[in-house]
Amino acid sequence: MRSFSFWSMWLLIVSIYIAVFGLVLAFFNQSQLMDFIFNRQINPVFWPGAGIPEKAALFQAWIYGVLGATVLGWGILMAFLVYYPFKAREKWAWNSLAVSITVWFIADTTISSFYSATFNVVFNTILLLLVVVPLLFTRKYFYHTPKTLPDSQEGNKPA
Repeated sequence: MRSFSFWSMWLLIVSIYIAVFGLVLAFFNQSQLMDFIFNRQINPVFWPGAGIPEKAALFQAWIYGVLGATVLGWGILMAFLVYYPFKAREKWAWNSLAVSITVWFIADTTISSFYSATFNVVFNTILLLLVVVPLLFTRKYFYHTPKTLPDSQEGNKPA
């Protein structure tokens, strides 16, 4: 089993990856790189055959830009949570990460499944695992309660 510092670093790297992905999605969503990585997987679900109409491509560029900015902010927030309060083993930071990734996954994956965007369902599942696995391995550092001392030794507890 890996150490707390390993899993904290893992979460920090994943958070930075999320932020970078958001940045790329915001500003380069219609680039050849994003066409290869993302658009060629998603576009055929909604525009089979001839390709995406020009007006739809403009809307897609805008909505991906807004989504990318949101993902960028989410990744930065996660990085700060991991680097400061999570690293200090503050329980609320663990809870924040666990709840936010769970709510995001359920909402995003439900919507993606409804629209048959299988690629996004797979992408979401991989991202969920990248965050949940370290959360599971670090949970004991946030929820472990030391054994209760007998009343006679209560004053001798470490501060």
